[in-house]
Amino acid sequence: MFEVSVEHTFAAGHALRNYRGKCENVHGHNYKVQVTLCGETLDHAGMLADFVELKRLLRAISEPLDHVFINDIEPFIELNPTAENMAWYFCTKLQEGLKVGVPVEVKEVKVWETDIQCATYRPK
Repeated sequence: MFEVSVEHTFAAGHALRNYRGKCENVHGHNYKVQVTLCGETLDHAGMLADFVELKRLLRAISEPLDHVFINDIEPFIELNPTAENMAWYFCTKLQEGLKVGVPVEVKEVKVWETDIQCATYRPK
């Protein structure tokens, strides 16, 4: 099994719903998103996925979230903008946008809110 990973950062604000504590108030993070793809075969160039294309896709997904209040962006108008839900969101968008030469799967997506805490989503 081969794996490749890329990371991207962006800054945004949010407020957690149905939560009691400081994080129910509007606050911001410098988010880091790490995506890992996996697959059994490599393409004609010996790559599982092109890092350039994977980074382009990750930037495109995060662009609408950069320097905004995430609670105002779909699907987070209804969905609580937790790190867990953001990891799911990135995974879903990546799966929709992947166009690579060999079969790959999103193995996991990690979303860091700080340097010492992250949430991970792994699709079934």
